[in-house]
Amino acid sequence: MATRREKIIAKAIEILKSNPDSIRYSVLVRKISQEFPEIPVNTIRGTVWNLETRVPNEVYKPARGLFRHVEFKEEEISEEEQKPPLEIEKIKEEDFYEPFADWLVNELEECTKAIALGGSRFRDKWGTPDVIGKREPRRSDIVKAPTEIVSAEIKADTRDLITAFGQACSYKLFSHKSYIVIPKNSSQDDISKLDALCLIFGIGLVLFDNSNPNDPQFEIRVRPLRHEPDMFYVNKYMKLIERELWG
Repeated sequence: MATRREKIIAKAIEILKSNPDSIRYSVLVRKISQEFPEIPVNTIRGTVWNLETRVPNEVYKPARGLFRHVEFKEEEISEEEQKPPLEIEKIKEEDFYEPFADWLVNELEECTKAIALGGSRFRDKWGTPDVIGKREPRRSDIVKAPTEIVSAEIKADTRDLITAFGQACSYKLFSHKSYIVIPKNSSQDDISKLDALCLIFGIGLVLFDNSNPNDPQFEIRVRPLRHEPDMFYVNKYMKLIERELWG
């Protein structure tokens, strides 16, 4: 008769075989617990947390906190080969600029004013933020904070997320805070890696529904860290959009 641990491992492998896109640790524990309610959840957790070590010929971790069956390992493809759904291609990335600018001001309250930008307004190879905003002290504020510049790089396509992260990093040259905004349907591996990179570099990470510009459901995953940009570049670039952002 199988032991509890053997039953848990067998069920975990069965679940992973039916989920080629990998499963998070917490989800896997919940699914096993639903199958075996008589087994204490702590026993399940204690068996699952290092599943890739217990059965390395069956399970591996494609990213932190994710489990995947080894038979799907060969199906991993590079970002260049990934194809976005056809219906997503019909939606322009620019359609999300204004909604995100509005979200920064009215929901996150990170800015007192934010505008859609994009294109090549900054006229150099370092790129132009898709959305840029400012946070200024209000008259009602007792303690007046200094003005902050907030920039964001938005990607509606799940490809080229590495490039997008590099752009968000470059915006720190003239911004006190910088965000990268990516689709919720990005691969779990990409989201996990960007999550870690954003924590390391102090970049904000936001997920959104790239199929619905009318209700993108922006969700903050990592909050950005404030830092002091180079004031020479702050003034250089803000002069190019002075009328829109300060007018």
